[in-house]
Amino acid sequence: MKRKQQDKAFDQQEMLILPPSPIIPTLEAGDFGFLRPLKVSRVFSSYWRFAAERQRVFLRRIRGASPPWSDDPVLQIHKFTNAYRASDRVSQYLIRRVIYDKEHNLRDTFFRILLFKIFNRIDTWELLEGEFGKVSLDNYSFKSYDRVLSEAMAKGERLYSPAYIMPSGGRSSEYARKHQMHLRLLERMIEDELPEQLSEAPTMARSFELIREYPSIGDFLAYQYVTDINYSQITDFRETEFVVPGPGARDGIKKCFTDFGGLTEPEIIKFIAKRQDECFSAVGVSFPTLWGRRLQLIDCQNLFCEVDKYARVAHPEILGISGRTRIKQKLKPTSEPLQLFYPPKWGINNLLNADPEYVPNPRS
Repeated sequence: MKRKQQDKAFDQQEMLILPPSPIIPTLEAGDFGFLRPLKVSRVFSSYWRFAAERQRVFLRRIRGASPPWSDDPVLQIHKFTNAYRASDRVSQYLIRRVIYDKEHNLRDTFFRILLFKIFNRIDTWELLEGEFGKVSLDNYSFKSYDRVLSEAMAKGERLYSPAYIMPSGGRSSEYARKHQMHLRLLERMIEDELPEQLSEAPTMARSFELIREYPSIGDFLAYQYVTDINYSQITDFRETEFVVPGPGARDGIKKCFTDFGGLTEPEIIKFIAKRQDECFSAVGVSFPTLWGRRLQLIDCQNLFCEVDKYARVAHPEILGISGRTRIKQKLKPTSEPLQLFYPPKWGINNLLNADPEYVPNPRS
């Protein structure tokens, strides 16, 4: 009853239809006939219902609703990222506090983004800020940054987020500690004038290739980094032009489709992103966009990763590539307010103080 009272006005605006439980009834393949040659499993309908409900959880939270933010027991218990990558807490911190806290030149912007994303941990960034006041190339030295990070390690503090598996460089690395290798890697990028090369790159794919050339950076990290850099003014690519699925996304794709119809995984992500409105309609769900911004390729890629985890509980009989059957991270509700800020070039920051509502003709 409490959940219904909290959402009554919002649901009337959107006429959103929510499933009564996480177990989604099987839909006939004809419901997604417009996606031929793809053949879908029942997990694919969960993909769209999950996306809508996870976005609604986000909107409930920013409206100040108290937990639980969903009637879905899987979402009540387990932690999932937002439907929109840029709405996640760490991405929000990156955009608001690292990129757009003030004006930075090209090289400083790149340095700050990559340094933050290497660790991908707010506490590590604030540790450096607390020591140096301002994180920039002007006050950077390997010796001083290494000292601060090594002292934190000696105290038992974690430097890296568990969200990404950051390679150490292996036994052949000349550095005893992983963060030392990463600091030197960042120095090399600056010396190679990578910020300038990225700013001149004609496509997101080319930017990806430039980053991918560096040791210890694979496809997944390169795609994440090029997306983070694109939040800034260094590049200005459309997020609808390029995508690289990570391991979790490939697992989700495997669970969602019984036949790829000859398409590659990136082609599948592009295909369903283009037809997202029809897909939401096929499962009877109206999706509340991000103040008019539709799901981009990076968001659809992330959602495949999240539905892979969701399906471990909702559809345990359908296995992916990894064969994992449990969701590791539990939801730990926090009352800390979300201070939203998105890349200004998206043109939605002036809408954030308005009540979220469905936009009939969303912008890309």
